[in-house]
Amino acid sequence: MDTARGPITIRPTREGDATAFRELRLEALKTHPAAFGSDFESNVTLPIEHWQERVEPDPDPSKGIIYVASAGETLVGMTGIYRDQSPKLQHNGNIWGVYVRDGWRGLHIADQLIEACIGWARQRQIRLIRLAVITSNAAAIRCYARCGFTVYGVDPEVIYSGGVYHDELLMVRKL
Repeated sequence: MDTARGPITIRPTREGDATAFRELRLEALKTHPAAFGSDFESNVTLPIEHWQERVEPDPDPSKGIIYVASAGETLVGMTGIYRDQSPKLQHNGNIWGVYVRDGWRGLHIADQLIEACIGWARQRQIRLIRLAVITSNAAAIRCYARCGFTVYGVDPEVIYSGGVYHDELLMVRKL
């Protein structure tokens, strides 16, 4: 993908990404604490082995995948998708952890990360992809709408961060 800042590659994580992925994920959790269900404090103490396990491809590729956007060797964005494992729910996928570094926003990198997840879901005959976004994140909501997601509900006060409760929009895309 060509951007105004140079070429970007959207790819699955791989061995060797653990340190860079850890830095990217911790940056996301620290700079946007209300946007994610995970928190910086719990994640910063995790050993590197945890991060190595996260970036290595799952032996069962139908469970989920993490995609990153890289500018050369630098990771500038990420997201993941996982499939529900219950036999009755396997037609559902869930996108999580969408994040693009500040200097790389506005270039539709998040759109391309989400499209990679949609492609992964299609290959596995997933019918519905869901995600959640805090109601104050207008840029992310616009991105998800561009990618074909629609709101189907609100999860009230689901995230508590910085002394404030945040509602999340629940969004879905039918494939």
